[in-house]
Amino acid sequence: MIPNALYKRAHFGRASLAFAGGLALVASAGLAATAVPTHENSNNNTSQKLRNAVTVDRVVGHLDALDSVAVAHGGTRASGTAGYDESVNYVVGKLQAAGYTPTVQEFTFPYFQELSPSVLTQVSPTAVNYPAGTFATMTYSGAGDVTGSFTTVDTTGAVGAGNTSGCEAADFAGFPTGSIALVQRGSCPFAQKASNAAAAGATAVVIFNTGLAGSTGPIAGTLGAPGITIPVLGASYDVGVGLMGDGVTGRVAADTISENRKTANVLAETASGDADNVVMVGAHLDSVQAGPGINDNGTGSAAILAVAESMSKVQTANKVRFAWWGAEEQGLLGAHHYVNGAVASGELAKVGLYLNFDMIGSPNFGRFVYDGDNSAFPVGPGAAAGPAGSGQIEQDFHDYFAAEGLPSGETAFSGRSDYGPFIAQGVPAGGLFTGAEGVKTEEQAMLFGGVAGAPYDACYHAACDDTGNVSIESLDQMSDAIAHLTLTYALNTTAVNGVGDNVKGNFKQKTSFDGNPLGGGTESGGGLHPEHDHDEMVDQ
Repeated sequence: MIPNALYKRAHFGRASLAFAGGLALVASAGLAATAVPTHENSNNNTSQKLRNAVTVDRVVGHLDALDSVAVAHGGTRASGTAGYDESVNYVVGKLQAAGYTPTVQEFTFPYFQELSPSVLTQVSPTAVNYPAGTFATMTYSGAGDVTGSFTTVDTTGAVGAGNTSGCEAADFAGFPTGSIALVQRGSCPFAQKASNAAAAGATAVVIFNTGLAGSTGPIAGTLGAPGITIPVLGASYDVGVGLMGDGVTGRVAADTISENRKTANVLAETASGDADNVVMVGAHLDSVQAGPGINDNGTGSAAILAVAESMSKVQTANKVRFAWWGAEEQGLLGAHHYVNGAVASGELAKVGLYLNFDMIGSPNFGRFVYDGDNSAFPVGPGAAAGPAGSGQIEQDFHDYFAAEGLPSGETAFSGRSDYGPFIAQGVPAGGLFTGAEGVKTEEQAMLFGGVAGAPYDACYHAACDDTGNVSIESLDQMSDAIAHLTLTYALNTTAVNGVGDNVKGNFKQKTSFDGNPLGGGTESGGGLHPEHDHDEMVDQ
């Protein structure tokens, strides 16, 4: 998940409180043999029937299966790994067993993995082992272990932002083949510097910071894509200056995989419903490399799978298309791939709205709804109003929770999860989120329970994000909300996009939140979650 760390407004009934806050895969024989889901009433054509069918036990069963997949494949389900491929197999098998004909949509993406920590040392004239935290491996760095002389390229090491060190091939005139290029951050992309260095015969590249305030530490940058085959590290200003001079030799080592790999989205849709007014429901299926990703985002994936299974025989007014996205953790790549293709084919014009569910079982959870009308987050990082209709989706989620007697808050509609590509194309969107590494406030603990001053998910993007890292209470409540709104829009999207007629059974709530008064102005109290911030530095 790539979330936003700031949450503002909580809703409870009519009151409000402002606060800061291989592929083309097919199912294995074992999965394909899974029995078709049975329900007391297989139609599940009312909110109560569907919510009864989408039991928390059913959702947890899917989480157990995904956790087992991760355990069997090195503790991860990241896109580009066997764990992700088997996760796709699992979802496909369950969908087939429920009567769907799922589509596995392949795409190629840039894969990067650091297998072990990089090394940067000075051998002479003084022996120095630079510790972790003084340098970093550039994303998409090549692999290698080299020892040689450091050759400074077109810089004196002076503090400043306008440095063009390494930006032009001419900077490497007379560069000694086989040495390590030492360049300074400045005015062109890191990849441009590294490519010029490699073409000149460098065996590795060290790019050091500008020395300006806020730009003195190690550079955690990216080369943008695979292609550079030599090690590339980003160092602090002090490390870089320390490596300058005649006769300085040292060692640079990077143990990485940087290549293009195949991964996939999984799509399945109801047999009935208006194909010109599609309700899309999505969650990313991949984890980070560091862990099994059961809360992030097995929970969203498992919940929409349970809803899809339980809706397989519902006669819908609008077609419902479920999506499990690949490579979200690499920058929403699966959703971007789908949306780009749907724009080109004209299919996106038929999508009436998109619902996104990314982390819905955080152990120290908040009950957060995407701020579709941008009323709680009018300014600040990533603040943006959603397309027309997004505010109505937000309202409908708040109304549902109010009817259940549950307070709900808001999270910025920043585009940092898979809904981002949809809202960029004007598709109304909304969804739910229960928190990542941000810290729960006293006000939130009063409203939602849990522990103030502690993260919503202490195992966020870590190896401990397993089945022990999920709140069953949150998972149960959020799964019911997903079921309710999915079926609501399957029968009627008129309030969101003006399409269709009012349908009996649109489940209007008896209790409704009155509105969303601004009540305080700017957001405060934190920054963007780094996992959603895929805008890594690509320039100097």
